[in-house]
Amino acid sequence: MTSIRTMLSIAARMDLEVAQLDVKMMFLHGDLEEEIYMQQPKGFMEKGKENLVCRLRKSLYGLKQALW
Repeated sequence: MTSIRTMLSIAARMDLEVAQLDVKMMFLHGDLEEEIYMQQPKGFMEKGKENLVCRLRKSLYGLKQALW
């Protein structure tokens, strides 16, 4: 916690811009290079369309493709 405060005080004193990056969240915004389909989540199914699947456009947390 002390190092964060030190960095913020240095940035404030030197009038620098501070940016934040959440590395854990980057996996949720990654593009997929291959086509991946999944079953519809429960609660999102419409009557007569229960057998349809969803094509993923972005990676989901836990996919092995999310790491690439």
